[in-house]
Amino acid sequence: MSGTPLQAIVGLGNPGQEHLLTRHNAGFWFVDALARRFGGQFRGHARYQSDVCRIKIDAHEITLLKPQTYMNRSGLAVRALMDYMKIPSEQVMVVHDELDLLPGIARFKLGGGHGGHNGLRDIITHIGQNFWRLRLGIGHPGDKSQVIDFVLQRAASKEEELIMTALSASVDKLPTFLNMGAEQAMHSLHSK
Repeated sequence: MSGTPLQAIVGLGNPGQEHLLTRHNAGFWFVDALARRFGGQFRGHARYQSDVCRIKIDAHEITLLKPQTYMNRSGLAVRALMDYMKIPSEQVMVVHDELDLLPGIARFKLGGGHGGHNGLRDIITHIGQNFWRLRLGIGHPGDKSQVIDFVLQRAASKEEELIMTALSASVDKLPTFLNMGAEQAMHSLHSK
């Protein structure tokens, strides 16, 4: 069984201390966890308007990206990285908070729409839909009019714990994704 090639993993979030612990920054949390696990150090990079680091997972060299453009302009950073490194979109994974999944659930997915997520919407505008996603469930406030406030607030401690557990399980499954393929990684992650 062959692996799934990835050259870049983009964590979505908003820059600044005031956003650090908000639900919308789950993508940043994921790439920060990867950097810690695999010995990477983020540094600001003007070309990509992002914080960037390189890690090695087994034989795979991967660039981690945290766009500092704010969520709704994330596509600019992703496009700049892809153009400079000559990366096809199907070798990019975008990690983001997902309203349609409960806290504690994470899902790998290739392609699809933006589901109202402004970061995904901007990325799709710049690179199309054919990229991997890791959807980290944060739950839904129940009322569409409350979504903006909901994603820009910190989750209750029990929910945050569930999000972090799913995030950690996803970090654990990434080597499987790279070495044995997306299907194997998805099966073992989705069966949790």
